[in-house]
Amino acid sequence: MVSRRMLMAGAAALAAPRIVGANSPQVLRFVPRWGLAQLDPVVTTDAMTRQFGVIVFESLYSVDQMLNSRPQMVEGHLIEDGGKRWTMRLREGLRFHDGEPVLARDCVASIKRWLARDLLARSLQPRLDAIEELDDRTLVFRLNRPFPRLDFTLGKAQPNILPIMPMRLAETDPAKPVGEVIGSGPFRFLPDQFVIGSFAAFEAFSSYNARNEPANGTAGGRHARVARVEWNAISDAGTAAAALLTGEVDWIDSPLGDLLPRLRQSARVLVDVIDRFGFTTMLRLNHASGPTAKLGVRQAIMASIDQAEIMQAVTSGDAKMYTVPAGVFVSGGPCASDAGFERLGPRSKTEVHAKLDAAGYKGERLVLLHPTDNVFANTASTIIAGRLREFGMNVDDVVMDQGTLMHRRTSREAPEHGGWSMFALNPSGVDHLDPLVALGVRNGAAAWIGWPNDLRLEAMRDAWIDNPDLIEQRKIAATIQSVALEQVTYVPLGQYIQPSAWRDSLRGMVKSNVPIFWNVEKA
Repeated sequence: MVSRRMLMAGAAALAAPRIVGANSPQVLRFVPRWGLAQLDPVVTTDAMTRQFGVIVFESLYSVDQMLNSRPQMVEGHLIEDGGKRWTMRLREGLRFHDGEPVLARDCVASIKRWLARDLLARSLQPRLDAIEELDDRTLVFRLNRPFPRLDFTLGKAQPNILPIMPMRLAETDPAKPVGEVIGSGPFRFLPDQFVIGSFAAFEAFSSYNARNEPANGTAGGRHARVARVEWNAISDAGTAAAALLTGEVDWIDSPLGDLLPRLRQSARVLVDVIDRFGFTTMLRLNHASGPTAKLGVRQAIMASIDQAEIMQAVTSGDAKMYTVPAGVFVSGGPCASDAGFERLGPRSKTEVHAKLDAAGYKGERLVLLHPTDNVFANTASTIIAGRLREFGMNVDDVVMDQGTLMHRRTSREAPEHGGWSMFALNPSGVDHLDPLVALGVRNGAAAWIGWPNDLRLEAMRDAWIDNPDLIEQRKIAATIQSVALEQVTYVPLGQYIQPSAWRDSLRGMVKSNVPIFWNVEKA
C-alpha cells in the first residue's frame, strides 16, 4: 500500500517555517494545512483564506457544530409578509479593527459585494428585490419569493464567508482583492508580519464585544483567551510533528496519518477529530478546454480511479477513517445515496480504452496540477498520475505549490497554452452537505472552476430549494447525483475524517468545520 509518508518523502519545503519557542501562554502557534496566500475571502474559495476570514471577520449569522444557524452580529430577526421580508437589527457595541463602529450601511455594502461572488448567494439573487438600511443598526431584506434558509446563507462559511467590512472597502470591485484587511472579529490581522505562503499573525482585538453565550461551532461567544495567534506553514509533515512534540508549535490542523501513532504516544499531545464532517475529495476536471472537455474522456478518467486506493493512502490504511464508495453529497448526510455508483471506478482496462477510443482520444496531453505542499493533494495526485498512465493516458504531472495552483486553476486557456486539465482537492464535507451548498455540482453561470455547463442540474437544484418535502428533496438529490456522475461534473475520490493534534496545554478546543481560535486557552 502506498502511504502518504512515502509520497511526501523528498518533497522540498516550499517556504522556510518560522518556528520560535512556543512556551508563552499568550501565544498560540498553529500549523495550517498549507500556507495562506490570499487575504480576501470574497475573491477565492481557498480553504485557508476561509479560515483566515473566520478569525478576522464576522458575519451577520454563524452556524453551530450541528450546522444550525444562529445570530452573530445581529440580535435576531423578524420575518414578515409570508417569508418575503426579513428585518435584522445589529447588536450594540460592534466595532471594526480601525475603531470605527459597524453600521448597517457597512453590512449592506459588504453583502452586495459578496452576492457578486458567492455561488450559494447566487440562488438568493433572483429572489432578492432589495437590501435596505432603515437606520444605523437595522437592515431589511425584501424578497419576491421566500428563501427560508436566508439566515444560514448569511452565516455559513462555505464556499465564501460573508465578511462584513467597512463600506469604503466593501465598495471594492468584487473581482479584485481589497487593499486592506479590516474586520470586526475577535482577532485582528497584523499585515506587517505577513509572509505569503509561510507566516501570518493575529492579535486579540481589545474592543471586541463578544456574545454572552458558550462557543459552539462558529457561533456563540467569541472570547479571545490568548493575546496572539501565529500560523506557521510547514510543508514537511515530519518537521511539523517534531515541532509539536517538542512544544515549538501548539496545534497541527492536519497531521500526516503515518505520524499519528507517534503523536499519540506522547503524554503531552492530544489527537482528536475537531471536524466531524471531515473532507469530501474530488478530482476537478476542466469542462471548457482540452481533452477533458469531451464527456468520454472524463468518463474514462473516472472509470480508471480506485477511491479505496487513494483513501487508504490518505488515512494510512485506517478503514475507520474513510468512506468508499462516495458520491457528490457527504456520506451520512441527509442527501447521501448510492445513485449513479455503477459509473464509478475502478473498471477494467478494456472498458476504459473503449471509452477513450469512442471519445477520439489520441494521446493528447492531460495537465495535472500537483501541489506538493498540500498533503492530501500531493498524495492523491501521485496516485492519480500513475493510474491514468497505467490506463494509457498521457499525463503531464506539473509540480507546484498550492498558491501557484490557486492562480493557474482560474485560467480557461487550453492545457498547451498554460491552462490545465485536472487537479485534486479536499473541501470540507460541509461544502457538499446538500444541493444548496454543494459547490462541485453547480453548472452554467454559477459553475465553480472547471466550468461544467449542464443546466439540468441547476434546474434540479432550484426544484430542491423550493420543495419543502424532505422525501421529495432526497429523491431530487439522488437524481442530481446520478446526472453529475453521468456527466462527470467531477470525480469523487472518497471521504475521510482528519484528526487534529495539539499540545495538552491547550484548553477549550471548539468542535467546528473550521479551526476555531477563540475560547482556546493555553496553560
